[in-house]
Amino acid sequence: MAGNDIKAAEKTYDSFIGSLKWSVPLIALITAIVVILIAD
Repeated sequence: MAGNDIKAAEKTYDSFIGSLKWSVPLIALITAIVVILIAD
């Protein structure tokens, strides 16, 4: 039973990290664009 919990947790973690790899640079890019627009 504990083995199944570990597998589920690893799957959740992998999904989370995969999402993070895309969302963090995207948010940084959007933030940079907004800052540049406000600065002008």
